[in-house]
Amino acid sequence: MTQPVRPEHSGVRERNRAWSATLLTTACVLATATGCSSGKTDDPKETPSLSASAKQTPSKPADPNETAKNEAVATYKQYWQAMERLYADSSGKDNALKDYAAGAALKNAEADAKNMHGKGRIITGQVAVGSPTVTSADINRKIPNATISSCLDISHWQVIDSATKKPAALPSTRLTKYVIVSTVERWPEGWRVIRDEPQGQKC
Repeated sequence: MTQPVRPEHSGVRERNRAWSATLLTTACVLATATGCSSGKTDDPKETPSLSASAKQTPSKPADPNETAKNEAVATYKQYWQAMERLYADSSGKDNALKDYAAGAALKNAEADAKNMHGKGRIITGQVAVGSPTVTSADINRKIPNATISSCLDISHWQVIDSATKKPAALPSTRLTKYVIVSTVERWPEGWRVIRDEPQGQKC
């Protein structure tokens, strides 16, 4: 004979079911990555995938030719900065040009600066190197080299009389902005400008 369910026993079972539901809800709230499920699954579709930021794309190796060209142009710009200091220093102590030039380019610049300083003149101001472009390059030869074409602007380069500190008279027809082609070589110490060839052409 079936025993009747007592009201107090029914209340206990209801409280137990409510308590279990509360625990399940709390577990769901605390779960952060895997969600809440009453059972486990081995379905690979439910495995979180890597985010796009976590996927790393292998970096492309640098192009040796482009690297060489960039280095040559950087040296060429520093070469003209050193030229500014060489011509502005009548004492001849500031000769950093040898760090960026060699051969005919170094020899001619040093001789020209010495001759000008001997006449009591210096050159002050800045030279603007416009759009230096590598027109050819051969980095596979024994001494890698490159040819750079640029628009040289010397309009702000002033010849000054060392005694009077006044600008010296110069021909009004002289070119102050012209195309110049330079040859640079990569020596063991680094890139060096070895030749400058003004083209006598306005730019």
